[in-house]
Amino acid sequence: MRSIQRVNKKTSTKSHKERVEDGARYVVLKPAGYPLRSQLHEYPEMSETNVFEFYAREQWSGIVVESGEYLFDRRMFPDFAFKVIDVVPEGSVISNSTMFVIDEIKTEELVPEIFSEINFKDVIGQEGAKRKCRLIMKFLDDPDGFGNWAPRNVLFYGPSGTGKTMLAKALANESEVPIIPIKATQLIGEFVGDGARQLHSLYDRAEELGPCIIFIDELDAIALDRRFQELRGDVIEIVNALLTEMDGVEKREGVCTIAATNRVETLDTAVRSRFEEEIEFIMPDKDERLAILNSNISTFPIALESDVNIKLLAERTHGMSARDLVEKVLKTALHAAIIEDSQVTNQHLDDAIKRVEGSSIFKNSDEGMFR
Repeated sequence: MRSIQRVNKKTSTKSHKERVEDGARYVVLKPAGYPLRSQLHEYPEMSETNVFEFYAREQWSGIVVESGEYLFDRRMFPDFAFKVIDVVPEGSVISNSTMFVIDEIKTEELVPEIFSEINFKDVIGQEGAKRKCRLIMKFLDDPDGFGNWAPRNVLFYGPSGTGKTMLAKALANESEVPIIPIKATQLIGEFVGDGARQLHSLYDRAEELGPCIIFIDELDAIALDRRFQELRGDVIEIVNALLTEMDGVEKREGVCTIAATNRVETLDTAVRSRFEEEIEFIMPDKDERLAILNSNISTFPIALESDVNIKLLAERTHGMSARDLVEKVLKTALHAAIIEDSQVTNQHLDDAIKRVEGSSIFKNSDEGMFR
């Protein structure tokens, strides 16, 4: 099937003044290549980020852009194309916009989520964590106002599935700043030094977009106490690079590092000591489990049988995280009902709960301690 690509046009129903005022805050581009292949043409290399940004704004000013479209650099022959990866807000014009260019496939992993659609109200429970996150919001709103007292390095810790990643994205959205999420395992490269270079590149990008949040998930994958891991050269390089960035040897204006772990007690003390704030995430209580169940059941594509008692379900799922409730109980029960072409019944839910209770993962996890 041939795809149809809409051509960018300098047209809008808004006045020129409105279009400039509503211009794109961020435009993320990826080099896409030439429309015609030739051995005589190699991909151009960007030598200076700030110069390219000025060049791009001057050339494409006033063009309405949306994700998935292409922008053509018509000053090169034949026209070189850049694919629009993201625009905030969508359908806005290029004016005094921040132009963000990704190049290699590997660095695509570091593309920021400019704004997510998750808000604090979407994170049920974790009120203590939310309250502490408001301090980070104040820092991101006025990075200079905190001086040397800024919460630049924050650690989220607690059982798996309690909403650490979700709250980090909600924090970015509430603060109206971009977030660059990455799993620590992505930093481990094939050769010694790869991960360290990637980490410094990560902070370079965050500084360009600042104020910005860097969210490093599964921190324990690289920062385990030496008693718990067999040290490898590449991991040592990554940890040293992370410590350098967190120490602020090269000051990154408006960059906040949030790392998350399920195993805080196993972290290397040198890494853990760099966090000015530690925010704990706890398992949901009965009322919070009830709210999680009601919120997700309301989006079911099929109905529940009338005699399903959700309050009793909340009581029976003591010790389960929000992820357990959604992914292992509700989704399992829903899929079973869809296969049978029926409503979701007590039997479907009961079978799903028993499967979770009988799983070795649940029995051997921290969640089992709450039972």
